[in-house]
Amino acid sequence: MTRESKRKLGLIVNPISGMGGSVGLKGTDGEKILKKAIELGAKPTSPSRAIEALNEVLPIKNHIELITYPRDMGEAEAQACGFEPKVIGTLEEGETSPEDTRDAARAMLRSEVDLILFVGGDGTARDIQEVIGDKLPVLGVPAGVKIHSGVFAINPRSAGLLAVAYLQDKLSTQESEVMDIDEEAFRHNRVSAKLYGYLRVPYENQMIQGTKTGSAASEKGDIQSIAWEIIDDMEDDYLYVIGPGTTTKAIMRQLGLKYALLGVDAIRQKRLVASDVNEKQLLALVEKNKTKIIVTVIGGQGHIFGRGNQQISSRVIEKVGKDNIVIIATENKIATLRGRPLLVDTDSPEVNKLLKGYSRIVTGYGKYIMYRVA
Repeated sequence: MTRESKRKLGLIVNPISGMGGSVGLKGTDGEKILKKAIELGAKPTSPSRAIEALNEVLPIKNHIELITYPRDMGEAEAQACGFEPKVIGTLEEGETSPEDTRDAARAMLRSEVDLILFVGGDGTARDIQEVIGDKLPVLGVPAGVKIHSGVFAINPRSAGLLAVAYLQDKLSTQESEVMDIDEEAFRHNRVSAKLYGYLRVPYENQMIQGTKTGSAASEKGDIQSIAWEIIDDMEDDYLYVIGPGTTTKAIMRQLGLKYALLGVDAIRQKRLVASDVNEKQLLALVEKNKTKIIVTVIGGQGHIFGRGNQQISSRVIEKVGKDNIVIIATENKIATLRGRPLLVDTDSPEVNKLLKGYSRIVTGYGKYIMYRVA
């Protein structure tokens, strides 16, 4: 490429996105929730995920112009990777806001970038969609708690690789849904999802996540049979960590126990030990108990870790071990993946690698399949 033909990559980082995940707050929308997350010890996760994505862009560093927003909305992360970005716009001191994200998107439009790479969750996608619409391609690096939209790569590394392929004219785009949920309702175990629009996304089937889908009403019997299989297999000397979701919480319902539908619970000897726990509480529990983790598959996406269950962090997984992870899903939910592998997207590449390979999935009473985790 000549200097004049350099493609322009825009970078927008939402530095607070995902902070509520590990501390069990189901999101970070609003100043009050952000303050609570910080008080509970939450640490920013989006900067490291931005860096992970940008590391995949480094091979074409000299052939692109990286345009970004000040400080931790992109400048700091770009510089940490060795880029010399063009910094546009201004930021007030203090925490960033949704309006800062929208301002950054407007600045990217004026700069006529070829692609916006943004780091955040569904709320960030909404803010960018409001400004960008279908005016230029956008690609999300997943960093939020609740990621229902189809505009995100399956993980940060894939986002970087997709950005490179698009900037080298190796990929076309397709429209993908921008979804978001009511966080306040979410915290009270009610999922109220809404379609907010579409964004044009560089598309490759194995590297872009699907829009999240829920369990069908017709699956109720299958879910109950899975629950009884798990209950009958429980050992009294183990602690069982029950992840979020309709399929997993059927176990709690069958046992007559209180549960947090969208949180993480812990039981031992078929009795409730702790409800709606965060990462810190989980680490304390698994230190004292032999533990098994029971998780389900996110319909339409395939994630088993890293989407909506960040409380079960890489540190928790390491302590429990791969052999003590139990995956449950109905056959219909597996069918929605259309052969795509299950996905893991924790904050640890080592743990992600540890979980790769074929895993056993319980699909009914006395029924299971072997399925690949990528």
